[in-house]
Amino acid sequence: MAALLAGCATGGGVPADLDPVSSPEWATDMARFAAEDAATPPPARPVVFTGSSSVRMWETLAADFPDVVVLNRGFGGSQVRDAVWYADEVALRYKPRQIVLYAGDNDIAEGRSAAQVLADTEAFVARIRHTQPGTPIALLGIKPSPSRANLLDVQRDANNALRAWAATQRNVAYIDVFTPMLDAEGVPREDLFIADRLHMNAAGYALWKDIIGPFLVR
Repeated sequence: MAALLAGCATGGGVPADLDPVSSPEWATDMARFAAEDAATPPPARPVVFTGSSSVRMWETLAADFPDVVVLNRGFGGSQVRDAVWYADEVALRYKPRQIVLYAGDNDIAEGRSAAQVLADTEAFVARIRHTQPGTPIALLGIKPSPSRANLLDVQRDANNALRAWAATQRNVAYIDVFTPMLDAEGVPREDLFIADRLHMNAAGYALWKDIIGPFLVR
């Protein structure tokens, strides 16, 4: 399976020990991105946002950062390893000035550990560095959502590991969206989420806009 997936990836640099993609459904998303690019050529050297549904559902992304050329390449339900396998399709082909990654949320929900999230994130950064060594990368911490409040401890461990590792890397920033999304009692803020208590509402994205904005490369 790994060999087959490696053949599907358009570039090199995928670690030999990387787990297979979490779902074959992502091929449909990649085809959709290719069709969108063919219909409307993407901007030159954008800041690419990629990762799972918190990125995919950010419909106001361009309006929230009017002074930054952004491109949304989120694919809902994905895990960190999926971003590694499809790094060409969701990021590298655009020769981005910066990549912003949000992933790890679904990984932990599916039983992966904080150590696995970190290892896969390291593989993602290595994959980018293999082809475009100087590209700045911003890693968004895993958000705390009411529907996954039982996973807060593992999410916190993963975020702490990501923060510590990013601090040792050049051109890798960790952005803490976890802490501001907790209330005074350390509970995920219900007011930031839609009815499913997992995905963010406009207030949640407004908070993210304010947190992430200072980190973006203009």
